[in-house]
Amino acid sequence: MRSLRRILYVEDDEDIRQIAQMALEEVGGYELGMCESGQKALDTVDAFEPDLILLDVMMPDMDGIETLQRLRERGAVDNVPVIMMTAKVHPEEMARYRESGVFDVIPKPFDAMTLSEDIARIWDRFHG
Repeated sequence: MRSLRRILYVEDDEDIRQIAQMALEEVGGYELGMCESGQKALDTVDAFEPDLILLDVMMPDMDGIETLQRLRERGAVDNVPVIMMTAKVHPEEMARYRESGVFDVIPKPFDAMTLSEDIARIWDRFHG
């Protein structure tokens, strides 16, 4: 199994991005590609070559589901696990995420102290 090093993180809320950045870079030691929109993720993904994509659901212009569909159409998420981050975790929404090809979901608000561990566990399960 290859190691998890590079995470493409797509989140429109700057405060949440900063908290996650500290949790993932400083605590987790990951290299983070930060995107404030789905379009920015589409523009960045090929050059960044992420091992994993962390994707907010609720974003203006292009939500997380549409962003994932567009990434998939381009082949940018082949063999790359995608984790959604959202406050919307009702069973019908979870089913919709799974149908769209999301590997797992991290509920918001997330715990900044355990975020990198949560992602590492999901990574191990993806490759298990």
